[in-house]
Amino acid sequence: MSVYTEVERDELVAFLGEYAVGDLVSYEGISDGIENTNYFVTTTQGKFVLTLFEHHDFAELGYFLDVMTFFYQHGIPSAHPAADKQGQYLKTLSGKPAALVVRLAGRGVNTEATLGQCAEIGAILGEMHLAGKDFTARRATERGADWRQSTAETLLTHLDDDVTDMLRDELRVQSAYATLDLPWGVTHSDLFRDNALFDGDELTGIIDFYYASDEYLLYDLAVAVNDWCVDETGLPDQQRYQTMMQHYLEKRSLTQAEQANWNLVLRAAALRFWLSRLQDQIFPREGELTQIKNPDAFLKILRFHREHPLTLEFN
Repeated sequence: MSVYTEVERDELVAFLGEYAVGDLVSYEGISDGIENTNYFVTTTQGKFVLTLFEHHDFAELGYFLDVMTFFYQHGIPSAHPAADKQGQYLKTLSGKPAALVVRLAGRGVNTEATLGQCAEIGAILGEMHLAGKDFTARRATERGADWRQSTAETLLTHLDDDVTDMLRDELRVQSAYATLDLPWGVTHSDLFRDNALFDGDELTGIIDFYYASDEYLLYDLAVAVNDWCVDETGLPDQQRYQTMMQHYLEKRSLTQAEQANWNLVLRAAALRFWLSRLQDQIFPREGELTQIKNPDAFLKILRFHREHPLTLEFN
């Protein structure tokens, strides 16, 4: 979440007039995150997050809003879009596709996750993967194996020799990723600590479904493990890891193929976010409030997984 498109107050007042949400009280840009323009919006009848989509067009945005609505209707605590007076979720503001999403209580996790928070995320992700079996819309991932390969090729000339050698070897190891025989379906694919809201250790909601797509369910779990289960050094912590995995596995068991490919998928998830952050760092986009996250955090995690595969045997 960043601010690339500035919204004038008069524009926003007119936009909100098409909803039954009362009058505008205040709004402010959100600097967290990277991809879209976001504002906190407060009206006389509620609190919302306004998102202007910087990269997606109308044809594909309906999918994301359908995912959010689906999970909300299936008992997953999650952000869901508000409909305008004509029942529409998706509109236009400042020349960009826009949606008004009900703002949930709670805060993102800005420090290391607690064991209680890891337990909550493990359990809710398992529930999401079970519920998602009934979601019928399809959308291919934008950041899959092909994207990782092509993005790596554009970045190789900007890296030191030792990192270049490691990246080439990792791409070789992951060359068969797209053909793995693993359960797949709708995934969040970006369930980081800042995309889940908590009140203490109580989960109040999952947000930011704008990377949702068809992927291996194991990849979704790997993304969460790589972010939630690290300690203050940025490396995987066994207590957090075991807690998340145990609560996930209480909801959904892993197949033999998933168990055999766990390390590879953990590495693929780390590679994806290292490359995307590195791309943002080397080829930054302009915005009023933007946040470029440190790519080295995921380079560190990728190297860890290459040298220290995490076990699936728990106490």
